[in-house]
Amino acid sequence: MELSDLQVFRTVVQTGGVTRAAEKLNRVQSNVTTRVRQLEDELGVQLFLREGKRLHLSPAGGVLLDYAERMLDLAEQAREAVHDAKPRGLFRLGAMDSTASVRLPVPLTEYHRRYPDVTLELRTGNPAQLATALLAGELDAALVAEPIASGPFDMVPVYQEELVIIAAADHPPIKSVRDAEPRTVLAFEPGCSHRKRLEDWFAQEGEMPDRIIEITSYHAMLACAVAGMGFSLMPRSVLDTFPGLKQLSVHPLPKGQGKVRIMLIWRKGAESPKLNALREILTKRPSADSKARGRRKAA
Repeated sequence: MELSDLQVFRTVVQTGGVTRAAEKLNRVQSNVTTRVRQLEDELGVQLFLREGKRLHLSPAGGVLLDYAERMLDLAEQAREAVHDAKPRGLFRLGAMDSTASVRLPVPLTEYHRRYPDVTLELRTGNPAQLATALLAGELDAALVAEPIASGPFDMVPVYQEELVIIAAADHPPIKSVRDAEPRTVLAFEPGCSHRKRLEDWFAQEGEMPDRIIEITSYHAMLACAVAGMGFSLMPRSVLDTFPGLKQLSVHPLPKGQGKVRIMLIWRKGAESPKLNALREILTKRPSADSKARGRRKAA
């Protein structure tokens, strides 16, 4: 059943006959008659009761008219929606756990305020999981740490994180992996970019951790570090939300290894008004990094 056939059918009903329908549709009468008969043949019902040149809607035609009205109106709404520059509809955003908990509350609140017609869904995961979900069409955009394969994605930087090592409060300075005691790494599952940095650091020094304890949340990771179970690597911004900061020691990474950019990524060619609205909020609002620096200076 073609939408164009339903359009012809509805126009015949609205105008009261084939002649006027043909004039309105800018078609010849025989074409309109043929399209109506083809629709009747396809459905296996008579849509009009014919009395000479006059047409009356049949009971089956009345049923079809109701559906035709709804289908044609919905098709028109769809055409308008794809050309609508206003953000609306479902927007599925992915983010790393640290980014979601520390960076996103303020900008997402602003997004909801500006664009109430958008239904926002947030999903957390590590960069590998989020990139896979993007390519599978399960997400519209994601916030992930570099490095990111540029081939399938477009991207823009939105945050810069300072990564630091954390351990128990009484732990001596950690300048090398050999300084860590115990040499137990507290980390998320494989695929986490921070875990990969720690593993690379061990490899560069020809060492391996004695043990890796996989943990599912930053708060649990911080608690384990406070208890002296091991050490971890995380964004300094996460520590700003931790009430037990005095129970931790914080150690910088070797020079040149402590900075990482957080990128907003999406599939190439998949820009939308919803995505562009989020990108504008994330890239034009005052940097949370500068605010944090200001708070530390004030303290």
